[in-house]
Amino acid sequence: MTSDDLWQYAYGYEARRFTRSILVFADCVEWMGQVPADSIHAVVTDPPYGVKEYDPDQLEKRANGNGGIWRIPPAFDGHNRSPLPRFTAFNHKERERIRRHFLEWARLVRRILRPGGHIFLASNVLLSPLVFPAVVEAGFEFRGQVIRLVRTLRGGDRPKNAEQEFPDVCTMPRGCYEPWGIFRKPIPNGMTVGDCLREFQTGGLRRRPDGKPFEDVIPSERTPQRERKIAPHPSLKPQSFLREIVRAALPLGEGVVLDPFAGSGSTLAAAESLGYLAVGVERYPEYYRMGCEAVPVLARLNVTGAQLALPLAQKSLYSQASSPRLGWR
Repeated sequence: MTSDDLWQYAYGYEARRFTRSILVFADCVEWMGQVPADSIHAVVTDPPYGVKEYDPDQLEKRANGNGGIWRIPPAFDGHNRSPLPRFTAFNHKERERIRRHFLEWARLVRRILRPGGHIFLASNVLLSPLVFPAVVEAGFEFRGQVIRLVRTLRGGDRPKNAEQEFPDVCTMPRGCYEPWGIFRKPIPNGMTVGDCLREFQTGGLRRRPDGKPFEDVIPSERTPQRERKIAPHPSLKPQSFLREIVRAALPLGEGVVLDPFAGSGSTLAAAESLGYLAVGVERYPEYYRMGCEAVPVLARLNVTGAQLALPLAQKSLYSQASSPRLGWR
C-alpha cells in the first residue's frame, strides 16, 4: 500500500490528507463498520470517549471551570495544575458502562486488525483493571504493558476540605507511571511468528534502531510546552514517547497504523515522522480541526531526547530518574 491508497479509508467522510496519513472526521464505531476485515496492521491509541469525563456535558463543565467529573486542582508551588478526571467518583453502573464500551470497541478492532496485529492502549492505574480484561474478553491476547515513567503533579493530594486537619495523609499515591496495555490478535493455528510476519507483516514488535529489543519500561517526560502550544489537547502525549511506541507497532516498518481516537493527531504525527502510513479517526469537531493544523507541525519537530533518536538516552534518563536531586521530570 502507498500513501495514495490511504484515501480509501475516508469512506466519504470529511478528511484531511497529510504526507503519509489521513485524519477522518467520524465516529470510530461507525467508521470501523466500513473497514475491510484484516486490513489494519496495528492500533496505537489513547481512548478519550466512552468514558464519562469526555461526555459533552462534562467537557463543557471542564471548559467553564465548573468541575463536574473533572477536578480543578488548586495551584501547587506556583504552578497551575491541569484539570484531571475524578475516576474514583465512578459508581458501579458507570464502571460497567466503561467495561462494556471497551468490550464492544475491541470486538470491532479485532475484525479489522490483521492476524498477529497489536494494540497499544493507553490507560491509567484506576481504569486499566476494567479496560484490559474487556479487551481480552473480546478475543485478544494480553502481551504485557508498557510502563511510561513520568512524574506529574497529579495525585498525592491531602483529603479535600480537610487538608489542615490531616496534613500527613494523601488520598492516593502520587502518580509516577502510566500503563499502556499491549494486546495481540491471535496468530492463526499452525502459524509461527515467522509465518505471520511473512504473510501478514505482523506478529511481533520492531526492535530499536540500535538492534536491541523494544522494552516495556520507557522513561518519559511531561509533554513539552512547545508541543502543547501546537496542540492544546487535554491528554496530549509527547512525541518523544509516541514515536517509540508507534515504531514498535509495525515489526517490519510497513503497513498501516490506526488511531481510532485520534484527538489532535499526535499518533499520526509520530507515524509521519517515522515514514509510516497511518489513519486517524476523530469525532469531536474541535479536536479534528486542531489535528488538521497540528499533525504536520508536530511531525516536523526534532525530538532529540527520544530513545528513538539516541540509543543511549534510556541510560541517561534512568540515571536522572534515580537522582534524588533531579527526581522524575
